Amino acid sequence: MQIAPSILNADLADLAAEVARVPSAELLHFDVMDNHFVPNLTVGLPVVESLMKHTDKPMDIHLMIENADTWAPQYAELGCYSVTFHVEAARAPIRLARELRRLGSRAAMALKPATPIEPYADMLTELDMVLLMTVEPGFGGQKFLDVVLPKIRRTRELVKATGQEIWIEVDGGISTETIERAAEAGADVFVAGTAVYRAEEPDVMVNALRDKAIAAAHWH
Repeated sequence: MQIAPSILNADLADLAAEVARVPSAELLHFDVMDNHFVPNLTVGLPVVESLMKHTDKPMDIHLMIENADTWAPQYAELGCYSVTFHVEAARAPIRLARELRRLGSRAAMALKPATPIEPYADMLTELDMVLLMTVEPGFGGQKFLDVVLPKIRRTRELVKATGQEIWIEVDGGISTETIERAAEAGADVFVAGTAVYRAEEPDVMVNALRDKAIAAAHWH
């Protein structure tokens, strides 16, 4: 059970200090948005590169952008630990996943809430992680969509069938109120933005979230 605080919800003017506030986090989640694939614009390669000089935490990059086939490998070349592309934005997802792995990153594929997992069952073995959006991508602070819970369960079953260790990450509306439902359904990596960075003590919240997830997950 891993917690990945979302940097999008931190103080963007002082990211190095904000990262230092969550020493217990396993990953740092970085949302890259291009104002085309999603209706919002955030940071990109230069900011990720500069932040990497200030932290040893593994970077969990989530690309909510068009032209994923072009851009995703550049984050892998930078040394990002995990690079997630949206399957809706990738022209050749298997080729892209293999390229990310070849460059030394974990390859991950994201699905919007309405995108089913079943058409991609056969390519799960090409991935190290599947990211299931539990809100519509584009903005922080949205309410967790319970309609995604059955998809998390189905994804967990498909992952089990591969016999491989493929992480299932959820992103959107994760808090002390919702993390247990997501963990019980089969998720094991949790992106938490508002919940962590709006807390008085972000690192205490990271540990509280993880404890709740561990207690709720009886599928593993």
